[in-house]
This record gives sequence, C-alpha cells and structure tokens, in this order.
Amino acid sequence: MTDKEDEGGKQEASAAGTAGPIEFGTILRAVRARSHEPHFRVLRATAAARFAPGMKQLALDIGLSTGPTLAGFFAGPNEAALRHLRVWVGDAHAPTLHSPVPTYLWGESGSGKTHLLEGVRSALREQGAMVGWLHAGLLEPPEFDERWGAVVLDDVHLYTAVQQHTAFNWFVNAQTLQRGVVAAGALPPADLALREDLRTRLGWGHVFHLQLLSEAERRAVLRKAADARGVLLGDDVLDYMLHRFSRDLGSLMELLDQLDGYALQTQRAVTIPLIRSMLENQ
Repeated sequence: MTDKEDEGGKQEASAAGTAGPIEFGTILRAVRARSHEPHFRVLRATAAARFAPGMKQLALDIGLSTGPTLAGFFAGPNEAALRHLRVWVGDAHAPTLHSPVPTYLWGESGSGKTHLLEGVRSALREQGAMVGWLHAGLLEPPEFDERWGAVVLDDVHLYTAVQQHTAFNWFVNAQTLQRGVVAAGALPPADLALREDLRTRLGWGHVFHLQLLSEAERRAVLRKAADARGVLLGDDVLDYMLHRFSRDLGSLMELLDQLDGYALQTQRAVTIPLIRSMLENQ
C-alpha cells in the first residue's frame, strides 16, 4: 500500500469516526468500495455505528473480498483452462506481451466462466493495462478504445444485435492492433446463435469446455472463501447451503456474501437459524 493509499484509508476511517452515528452498512460499503486497490486487503475501521438505541460503539476488523482472481479460482476439472490463462496473462506485476490468438470458454452457469474473465481483467489491470469489457447487461456499449490492452466478452450467447455488432467491431480492432480477446458463453462456438462473422471468430482460437464442480469441490470452495473472510462455516451450515439452495457456485458465493453482511450487521455467528432469519427478513 502506498503512503497515499494509506492516508486515504486513514481519512475514511477518521471521517467515519467523526461524522456522528451512521449506518453500519454505509461503513461496510465505503470500505469494500476500495477493495479493488492493490494490497488494500483489510482496513481497521473504528466507527460509531448505531444499529439500535443503546448499542455500543464497535471496533471492527473487516475482511475484504478482493474480487475474483486467477489465484482464487478452484480449478478442479478445469485446470487446463486456468493454466492456459495464467500463461497468457504472464507476470501479474509487469507489462507482458499477450498473444492475440483469442480464447473462448464455454460451459453451464456456475462453471466459473465469469470468475476467470474477471480474474484475467484483474491481472491485466495490475500490469497497468486498460481492458474493454462487454457483457449482456451493457445495453449501450462504447466504441473500441485503442488504449485497451485486451478485450473481454462475457455471456456472448445473450448478446443483442447491437451487442453483437459491438463485439465484432471490438474483436476486429483488437486483432488488427495485436491485442488479446478472451470471451465466454454457455454454448460451444458452433452452437452459438450469433452473426456468423462473430461466431466463427470466437471459435478459431483456444476453446475450453468448463465443467461444473462436484459437491465436494463446491464445499471446499465455500470453506476457502469463508475462511478468507474470517467467517466460520460449520459442516451443518455447509450441508444446509449445498442441499437447500441453488447448487451453481455463483449463487452459493452470492449467498455467502449475503450471510457475511447479515452476520456482521446482527453481530451473530453464521448458523442455520441465522440463514433462516436472513431469509425471513428479506
């Protein structure tokens, strides 16, 4: 962490402590908003957080989620795809010449496609590169920017006609400038219902089929993610999460994120009764 970043963190903590009683959620959002910054992993936030009359001031060690990374991806049966992307990204702390040959990942929801794409983007940003990111929720995508070191295309199977036009334009410009393209979708390239010129380009490079993790592997991922947050998940809680909720990993990680926030807000351990309480209060 640089002196400037450290100073910024102190100012935020100071502001939280002097501005009077504020919502705990406000503090948590402010802290997590900086979690993308390099080396900004844990902030000691001491604040006057008033949840109800008579509650004490709380000194909180808030473990921050740093966002999806390649290092944090549990590969399981997808080791080949992870190894390829690590080699393609290169040294995460120095500018690297990336092959312009495109990479396409496909698989069911929850197989880790978006995690890997976000991990690639994070690694490239650590190298100082700008990255163009197009996903199905971006209804008015920008024009291609020549400053981009790479282009990332997520959920291509959901693209509208406008997004397909943009994706094709980004793809062609990136290839012309010898920039990398990494994309992902739910189907193999041959089965994508996209314009032909885009579909064929997505399939001519490296293509990897991502497999869903087994229950034992999902359990290991959840426990690792919980440990990173400082959250203790008992075997009974893990069983409950795995058998009562959607089994795709993305949904389970979102559930863990919600539980983490609710446990911090209520100052309770993560238990099955806490999960039920959270659901009842949603």
